[in-house]
Amino acid sequence: MSEPIRPAATVVLWRDAPGGPEVLMGQRGAGAVFMPSKFVFPGGRVDAEDQAAPGYLTELCARRLALQSDGTQADVLVAACLRELEEETGLRVCAPREGVMRFVFRAITPPGRPRRFDARFFLTDAAALDCDPQDFARASGELAFLRWLPLPEARALDLPFITEVVLAEVAALVTGGDQPGVPFFDNSDTTPRFRRLV
Repeated sequence: MSEPIRPAATVVLWRDAPGGPEVLMGQRGAGAVFMPSKFVFPGGRVDAEDQAAPGYLTELCARRLALQSDGTQADVLVAACLRELEEETGLRVCAPREGVMRFVFRAITPPGRPRRFDARFFLTDAAALDCDPQDFARASGELAFLRWLPLPEARALDLPFITEVVLAEVAALVTGGDQPGVPFFDNSDTTPRFRRLV
């Protein structure tokens, strides 16, 4: 029996810094079932308790999230993303404001992995936080070594393949590049497919 594919949401928090754009990452524990010891962005699966958090997305992002949807509402994915960010880092995004979170990537974990997710990635500027971006005192400890990393340093870490691809996309976006549709790595069955959600 194949592992079920669970909806998930990830936040790529970034900020401008004197040396160039930085992203927030942490390291998963060595004993984790899914991606042990890898550096990742804050995020995780959607919980049954996640209630819709409207007002953070543009109409375009909400429409793109609905394309080839697994039935999970866009605003529920946002709620999961915000919850995971606060749990894993102690950081909170301010009150809803359209465009604060931008849907930039989607990937489904390939078959044969111990956990499988349909993960949506949201790009969020640290200026949207309502707290000190350096204060991780309330973090759960699920991610170790939480820190802001310049993009070249982040890309040199021990990363899951999909995180490498997301970082390349994010690097283009935060330096002024455009995105001709949201990349979607669809590994829902044995034949991998790539397309862009426009």
